[in-house]
Amino acid sequence: MEGKIILTGDRPTGRLHIGHYFGSLQNRVKLQNDYETYVEIADVQALTDNFNNPEKVRKNVREVVLDYLSVGIDPAKTTIFIQSLIPEIAELTVFYSNLVTIARLERNPTVKTEIAQKRELFGESVTYGFLRLSC
Repeated sequence: MEGKIILTGDRPTGRLHIGHYFGSLQNRVKLQNDYETYVEIADVQALTDNFNNPEKVRKNVREVVLDYLSVGIDPAKTTIFIQSLIPEIAELTVFYSNLVTIARLERNPTVKTEIAQKRELFGESVTYGFLRLSC
């Protein structure tokens, strides 16, 4: 397995559903046998557009872990971690923020789409955290 690593994850904004299963979870279960696998529960990222309901994010961290286990993600084969509990992620974010310009983040097609979809939430201006964590 040397050199074969997968890093993936989900934002804990609600229970996972059948679309998650067929879209990615099913493959994660298969691939965990052949790859060193890390699955992130991106609770900090979820707060970028759920800042007005942090309890929802907090509650769903546990639910997402239970969903992972129920579909066959094996903690003996896969490292499941919570983003906010890894201080090095925040440290790397500081370095990243010194290397990437706001203009570059705003040009990202995914970010453009998300900003348009969330205009009601953010108004005319999005937060730095949203831009940073959406890439």
